[in-house]
Amino acid sequence: MAERGADGSRGGAVWVYVETGAGAPAEVSLELLGRARELADRLGVRTGAIVLGAGVRSLAGSLFAHGADVVCVADHECLHDYLALPHSRVVTEAVRRFQPQIVLYGATTTGRDLAPRVASALRTGLTADCTDLRIGDHEVKGVAYTDLLYQIRPAFGGNIIATIVSPEHRPQMATVREGVFRLPEADATRSGEVVDLAVQRVASCGDGGNGRPVAAGGPVLLEDADFLVELVGRTSEEKRVDLKGARVVVSGGVGVGSAEGFALLHELAHTLGGVVGASRAAVDAGWIGREHQVGQTGTTVRPKLYIAAGISGSVQHRAGMDQSARILAINTDPGAPIFAVAHYGFVGDLHDVVPRIIGAYRRKA
Repeated sequence: MAERGADGSRGGAVWVYVETGAGAPAEVSLELLGRARELADRLGVRTGAIVLGAGVRSLAGSLFAHGADVVCVADHECLHDYLALPHSRVVTEAVRRFQPQIVLYGATTTGRDLAPRVASALRTGLTADCTDLRIGDHEVKGVAYTDLLYQIRPAFGGNIIATIVSPEHRPQMATVREGVFRLPEADATRSGEVVDLAVQRVASCGDGGNGRPVAAGGPVLLEDADFLVELVGRTSEEKRVDLKGARVVVSGGVGVGSAEGFALLHELAHTLGGVVGASRAAVDAGWIGREHQVGQTGTTVRPKLYIAAGISGSVQHRAGMDQSARILAINTDPGAPIFAVAHYGFVGDLHDVVPRIIGAYRRKA
């Protein structure tokens, strides 16, 4: 008989841990809800979201609109700011109670801090920085497993694509970078169920500090010892480069040759009304800031037009831009991997090709 989760669905729901900021769900969490909805439909189960904080119950409507069927809410003033110990204890207890079969997190600073703690407490696996998630079957040593989460990511420096599965342990967990999945359109007509997870702060819960409730179904007890770290201030800096929101991205790689060479790409981006991106190699060379980096270890983009100038096209870079609507590649090597995903290509020196593109565009304009 198929295992059933606490929500009554076959095998447990597909959950997303929802980060919040400025009184709204983080965009990466909404992106993950869209993918979670697809995975849940494939499995025939419900899509869940778990959100922690103070005054976060009002976010349920937005989460329903973006694909959630059930929202687990832990709303308490002591959870106002993200702190590793209390948040990981609450999420761990929620997973133990409701038994989702899949839990997804954004590969943000918060997700990368939280997910390993939850995985360790639950003694389950975790795959970091996935670029795709699918449902499939797997057989090992004559044992067949069905409806597993395929956790797909580049490995060994981007030289291979690894598909990772966790056949024996639940929940299956993964972190996913921003922009990997499309942000689903909000459907204001959707509704769902809100499940409140009570949280109580006490001096000592007398159970060894593991954060479990005194009685099954009671509040999650957080000790004062869980709050040894205190947030004393917050500093925010305005994003200088909006790669995710740009309609045109002009990226440069080692073929640009120098920091000065990026001036030509800035001119092209300005002409086309876009922004400048870069490969990891160009960033590591110190030619341009890390906020411009596109790829598996940078930002994932889906612009209307992506221009790759002097970029060979490693697996890691392609993972961050191959879903662009149109890709134009410029490279002196006709066998460069970037041409495999490009819709249009110029075989030539970018220092010769780019000025011609700029001139042609300006004459037409």
